[in-house]
Amino acid sequence: MKPILLMLAGLLWAGHAFAQDAAENCPELPPDADVTWDVVNGPDFLFCRAIRVSDGSQALSVMLGREATFRPDRNLRANEARIDGHKVRWYRGEVATRRDVHVRETVVELGKRSTAHIVVRADSEDALAQNLRLAERMHFRATAIGGD
Repeated sequence: MKPILLMLAGLLWAGHAFAQDAAENCPELPPDADVTWDVVNGPDFLFCRAIRVSDGSQALSVMLGREATFRPDRNLRANEARIDGHKVRWYRGEVATRRDVHVRETVVELGKRSTAHIVVRADSEDALAQNLRLAERMHFRATAIGGD
């Protein structure tokens, strides 16, 4: 029985360590941010969700991968901004099942073989502005860029 428990404990610890390694590839958040990363590591992508510690709501998400599937529509252009020195344009989006949600998304070209698709959602204009400020204060780690 003891060997089985030790084996299970080892597997759980390895899974925890793997999740931590994956989170280390997510963008660096500002030190004063009230969020933590929830991470899904796929075969050719890393999906990072910034979850508020205070209430469990999602502030934003970042999909890191070779190519972004998001294709901006010029008719939905919103404002310009900078994220970690990269000039970006935010685009309005929508959630088909919830018209009351404010959505902005953008793509950051991190290198020849790496992009970050960032989505910010909020229930109010004030929360949207707060989440956009958080996104615009992130810094991408060298491990996320994937080398050129």
